Amino acid sequence: MGKADLHIHTRISDGMASVETVLERAEHATDLDVIAITDHEDVRGGLEARELAAKRGLKVEVVPGAEITTRHGHLLALFIEETPPIFRSVEATIEAIHAQGGIAIAAHPMSWLTRSLSRRTIDRVVERAEEGITFDAIEANLSPAGRVTARQTEERNASLWKLPVCGGSDCHHLPQLGTGWTEFEGKTAEELYAALTSGAVREGHSRPPSLREIGLGQSLLGLAWGFSATPRKMLRRGTWVSER
Repeated sequence: MGKADLHIHTRISDGMASVETVLERAEHATDLDVIAITDHEDVRGGLEARELAAKRGLKVEVVPGAEITTRHGHLLALFIEETPPIFRSVEATIEAIHAQGGIAIAAHPMSWLTRSLSRRTIDRVVERAEEGITFDAIEANLSPAGRVTARQTEERNASLWKLPVCGGSDCHHLPQLGTGWTEFEGKTAEELYAALTSGAVREGHSRPPSLREIGLGQSLLGLAWGFSATPRKMLRRGTWVSER
């Protein structure tokens, strides 16, 4: 079985490490086969990391992605080449991701510590599955933002949503990298894509790093950097607000 961390941030948004540093740690300090770079509102980090990994002949493969702010909360977009518009409805954002052949994952569901999709929103989207507008998977997220509702998410998904469950570290600090992952049959990004589209994935996790291991100063800096991530993207590229 292969292992992939599907939720990683770099300095391009609100992560504390550069693309190059994340790549080096994934290659030499983890047993990951695939990583997804999912900076807020920006696929550039993933594209850069994929190119750099190929140029250096690294073992680890890179999936370009982004964490997109919808009007209803955050949505992970994987296997994309262009950043979808932000502040659209979650349904329109899913459609935009799928139009690229991408994978749409509900990130840190129902969490009140960050912008997350609510139970009501996920209920609504799941009910539209027959129309082809639905999530490809839901994230089991044990980061500080995700674990506050992890049990509720697990229970509701098991009883009602019945979505494939994938894992990711939601890495903002290097010690977090690889502490949450998705298991799939195979080792490559192509095989991961096939597993996600068929729902043949499962989540795994280890103990997340403590505040002491990350450092109080780094944690506070990361919070400040995180709250400003989306506004910074809007100022740099202009607002991507849609009527949909």
